[in-house]
Amino acid sequence: MTDERLQGILTDLRRLPKEVEWVEFKENKDDPQEIGEYISALANSAGLLGKNVAWIVWGIKDHNHDVVGTTFKPRQKRIGNEEMENWLNHLLYPRLNFRIHELEVEGKTVVMFEIDPAIDTPVRFSGEEYIRVGSYKKKLRDVPQKEKALWAALAKGSFESGIAMRSIRGQQVLDLIDYPECFRLLGLPMPDGRTGILDQLAKEGLIESVGTDKYDIFNIGAILFAYSLDRFPSLDRKRIRVIEYQGKDRVHTMKEQEGAKGYAVGFEGLISYINGRLPSNEEIGQALRREVPIYPEIAIRELVANALVHQDFSISGTGPMVEIFKDRMEITNPGLPLIDLLRFMDEQPRSRNEILAKKMRRMKIVEERGTGIDKTITQIEFFQLPAPDFQATTTHTKVTMFAPKTLAQMDKGDRVRACYQHACLRWLASDRMSNASLRERLAIGKGNYPMATKILNETIEAGLIRIADTGSDSNRDRRYIPYWA
Repeated sequence: MTDERLQGILTDLRRLPKEVEWVEFKENKDDPQEIGEYISALANSAGLLGKNVAWIVWGIKDHNHDVVGTTFKPRQKRIGNEEMENWLNHLLYPRLNFRIHELEVEGKTVVMFEIDPAIDTPVRFSGEEYIRVGSYKKKLRDVPQKEKALWAALAKGSFESGIAMRSIRGQQVLDLIDYPECFRLLGLPMPDGRTGILDQLAKEGLIESVGTDKYDIFNIGAILFAYSLDRFPSLDRKRIRVIEYQGKDRVHTMKEQEGAKGYAVGFEGLISYINGRLPSNEEIGQALRREVPIYPEIAIRELVANALVHQDFSISGTGPMVEIFKDRMEITNPGLPLIDLLRFMDEQPRSRNEILAKKMRRMKIVEERGTGIDKTITQIEFFQLPAPDFQATTTHTKVTMFAPKTLAQMDKGDRVRACYQHACLRWLASDRMSNASLRERLAIGKGNYPMATKILNETIEAGLIRIADTGSDSNRDRRYIPYWA
């Protein structure tokens, strides 16, 4: 952007009667943490208000917008050995374009940060989302009415409302979208004739009429109900991959399969395929032997569905993936979680793809809000499997389910994770974890309460649980609750 153009923008900003929610004026304050929080707040406010850009401007007096100049030199500022600009970029999610401009105005230095608005999901800095309320910066979660309004505004420009195929004839729509399965899953009667079918698909928000016998197919229609996703070039890389390995590492691949159908019409086949590739144990009944998968199907269904629903479609070149190893199964999706990993069991879930999530719930592919992960952990405890491990990488979310392990085979992380998740389940059931309940969870012998006490103390030291106020001094009689309870 030329200096002349920047000068014109600055003139317009200075004419604003007061500081607005998408502009921040400063003189010399240059704390990097505060700058990152303001970038998040201003990007989110711009997304809420429909602004194309937000600004932080140094060298301008706040109350009267006079040019006073600044000593702030952003390109020279470092945090440790890292340039501030790179440092900020690493802590912003989703990755956000902001541009630094320096110019001379009335013989004084002015610095301008040009910030793109939030698009699909609120912008967070260092794991926290911010918003402007008037001229004040607030945590987004502390202003629920703004949070709700922001999500509503972002949904209008969401992935689901994007176009997967433009201006095609009605018959082509019916050739691309598995409408019989669509109506079955949505619990709708089959309309009479082609026109009735197309009209109902439009009412469901899956397609849109754009002329005489001309239709656009929205991403939501294609990603859920496509006969074959590879017929939609923009969605081809969003097909789920299932990879089976020979051992405990990725050295030897036994089989790799890539899903073809839309997520909804292909979901039952996907789960059946995964279950068919999993190792199993032999269960002996009164008269018959049968092979039982080592992972509960409820857990597989919920975790795979979550990976599909909560992925970040804006991350290109990658999609959801299930990897099956000899000793574990890893389910990965693009995008970082929108809530704390430790609060998956008690927080109301949030999705960056709310329309997709709503459709999947309507078709009973995912659980009602707030129950899916609880049921997953409950089933894993019932099967007495090691606790699943939820992790966030730089750009992905991964959950790992483990094959059976004895207590002796579990490391400290396994034990602490199981103890914390057990405490969460007990709390959500209006109960409290005890030494006895933990022994039952981890199949610890009834007389071996010191081992359970050791695990409880390890989990307290990790900051994940605390002692409930029961007034008991006995380790065996104490009750424990999650750290957030």
